[in-house]
Amino acid sequence: MENNLLKKLEQTRQLMIESGIENGLQNPKTIRLSKRLDQLMNQYDGENYRKINNVYKNIQ
Repeated sequence: MENNLLKKLEQTRQLMIESGIENGLQNPKTIRLSKRLDQLMNQYDGENYRKINNVYKNIQ
């Protein structure tokens, strides 16, 4: 799951960079990709937080 999410993050990041260069930073496509990247990053952070929290609970 994490590998798949990391691939999506990297692909979306690359598409956003390309769109920003080709279309400009205020272009709706670039903004849409930026928002999608934010969602994926939040998902990734949430999954990692749960993993770390579980490890911490097991240590106690």
